[in-house]
Amino acid sequence: MDRIALAQKTAAVLIVSPAEEDHISLGHILGGSNWRVRAVCTCLEALAVLREKQTQVVICERDLPDGHWKDILDALTLMAHSPPLIVTSRLADEYLWGQVLNLGGYDVLAKPLDEKEVLWALNSAWRHWKRHWEKAKRVQRAVA
Repeated sequence: MDRIALAQKTAAVLIVSPAEEDHISLGHILGGSNWRVRAVCTCLEALAVLREKQTQVVICERDLPDGHWKDILDALTLMAHSPPLIVTSRLADEYLWGQVLNLGGYDVLAKPLDEKEVLWALNSAWRHWKRHWEKAKRVQRAVA
């Protein structure tokens, strides 16, 4: 399996977690790939990055020092081309998974993070984002 199958382009992933080991683990998993990785620790930092830079996927720890994944999801739903949200947690049970999907998140990954699961979820989320982006561009051209 390719480490990341991103069709020749570089894409950006935002990692939101107060845990340094998450930043290190995901950095290792995505090292040498086409993903540009930006890691922050808080909701406030994540919101600043999302306002400044286009991001194709967000990976967010369930609990953050100044909020939680729902706060990030709420901010993403206000964006024109919002990136999919993948939530990570040591307590990734059926309740969390159902809650994330029902509220509009993309996936849940259990910690410790498994490289194959991370890559599958990230690639799948990116393809989802790309399809919506291309559809929006077609609609804009048709309206213009």
